[in-house]
This record gives sequence, C-alpha cells and structure tokens, in this order.
Amino acid sequence: MSLKSPSVAPDRATAPATARPRPSLSSLGRIPHGGLIAVLILMIVFTALRADSFTTSQNLLNILRQISVTAVIAGGLTLLMTAGGMDFSMGSNAAVTTAVAAQLLSHGQSTTVTVIATLLLATLIGLVNGLVVTFTRVAPFVATLATAMLLDGVALLVLNGMSISIGDRMSALGNSKLLGIPWLLIVAVVVLVAVGLAMRFTTFGRDAFAMGGNEHVARLSGINVPARKLALYALAGGLSGLAGLMLLSRLGASAPNTGGLQLQLTAVAAVVIGGTLLAGGHGTIPGTVLGVILLGVVANALNLLQVNSYYQPVVTGAVLLVAAVVNEFNRRSGPGH
Repeated sequence: MSLKSPSVAPDRATAPATARPRPSLSSLGRIPHGGLIAVLILMIVFTALRADSFTTSQNLLNILRQISVTAVIAGGLTLLMTAGGMDFSMGSNAAVTTAVAAQLLSHGQSTTVTVIATLLLATLIGLVNGLVVTFTRVAPFVATLATAMLLDGVALLVLNGMSISIGDRMSALGNSKLLGIPWLLIVAVVVLVAVGLAMRFTTFGRDAFAMGGNEHVARLSGINVPARKLALYALAGGLSGLAGLMLLSRLGASAPNTGGLQLQLTAVAAVVIGGTLLAGGHGTIPGTVLGVILLGVVANALNLLQVNSYYQPVVTGAVLLVAAVVNEFNRRSGPGH
C-alpha cells in the first residue's frame, strides 16, 4: 500500500503569485490620517474651482500667517492632551499676553523687556493651572474653563475696553519673510517640530504617553507625575504667550476681541480631528498640523465665497464633524483595530 501526497488544488496552482488586491475605500484606513487628508483635498479642490483668488500667492501666504498662531497653541495642547490633561484657557492666556504687551509697548517699554515679561507671565498662568489641577484634583476641563473666563475679564480690564495700537513695533515678526516664507510660519514650524521630536524621542514625551494611558500605572513605574503635570501646564502657558505675541505682531494692535475662547476652540478642534484622544494616551503632531490647515482653508474659503456670516458657523461645524467622523473611521480601520 503506497501513500500518495495530496495534489495541489487547481485554483491555488493557477493563481498568479503576484496578484495585488484591488484598491478600495477600506484602503484609505491604512494611510496615516488618510480620511483627514481626503477631506482637506476635497476642500482645496472645491474652493479652487469656485474662487480663482484662492490659489494666488498672496492668499496662500495670508492663510499661512493666520494658521500659525493657532498651530502654536495646538502644538502645546497636543502634548498636554496626550498626557491626559486639558487647558481651555490657552486662547484667553494669549489674549492677556496680547493686552499686556500692547500696554507695555505703547508706554515706551522696550520690545525685549516686553517679550520676556509677557512670556514669563503666560508661563506663570499655565503653572497656576497646573497647580490647581494637580493638587486640588479639580477636573482640568472645569479648572481651565474657569481660568479662561477669568482671563478674558482680565484682558478687558487691561485694555479698558479699548483697542491699543503698537504702531510698527514687532511688525517684522508679523509681516516680514525669510526667503519668501513668513516669519510667523517659521516660528510655528519650529514649535511643532520641537514638540513632535520631544513626543517621539525624549523621556519627557514617553512619560506623557504613559500618563495619558494610565496615570496610576505611570506613577507606579517611577514617573514623577505631579512634576510632569506642572511642566506640561507651564509649557502650555508659555506657548500661549508666544502665540499672543505672534498675534499682536500680525495685527499691530490689541482689541477686546483678540484671542480668547474662539481661538482656543479652534485649536481644540484642530487637535481632536487630527487624531489626539480627549482621554489621553494617544497624540500626533502630523494630525494636528493637518487639522490646523483644514480649519484655515475652511475659514478662508467661507470668506472668499462670501458666505453669509449667519451660515459660516453651520458650514464650519459640518466640515469639522465630517472630518472627525472620517478620521475616526480611519483610526479604527488602521493596524491594531
């Protein structure tokens, strides 16, 4: 009795060895931030077809200048949210920084002293937020939202409800370029790259991911959680101050509606639709960059297309909702899900 090896199934034998899967919608989920990129491309194409001025160099530079301030706040917020924290007062911190700097400059104080003083003030505000969140156990959302309301009032008091011009002081930062690139964009790129590298390659960044994943486990593993929290909130405050100075240099004046909660909500939206989890443990600077660009394109498109101001919040909210849903689908379809 002889044994015969099983014959190879004909369908397997004839199948080509180099067969490739057909592209499908699910393949979008395998591209990092593929859903967000798709929504961004659709917005750009739609706006370019409807408004010829969208692709002009002047308009593109205007978009880059506008998103630079939001990008700096969003960069600091990405790192903080990755660690499980939240700071809703960053936009209001920027408003106070702008108001104080405008007052100092208008009263003849030097630019150097003004910049140092306001950055220290903004960092101190962030540190106070960190102390409240860390040692009183008040929820970050509640504590920083209360701080935001307080700071908005302080900004109004500093300005006395009036607009204060600084003339051409700091105009080089707000309006000049280096090799055709706005200085504001260069500052924003440096901040985002620094935060991204810190999150990926430093112990400080790895501790942020660990704290966001499980703060109790992070503490048991030897991480000094209170010290890390204070450093994260102080850094967020310092970046808020930097964003305020950038905003002041671009506008040339500080007014009661400069910065504030609207700027903060824009930054939060950019971070969230970029893939950073509100619960912490996962954050991504490339996603935040895409989120900031999308919001900048949407705002610019609404202005160019002369959309009625009553409809603008509706359109913006709809685009953000679609981007967030598509991005979540992309995240769940990626590896590990």
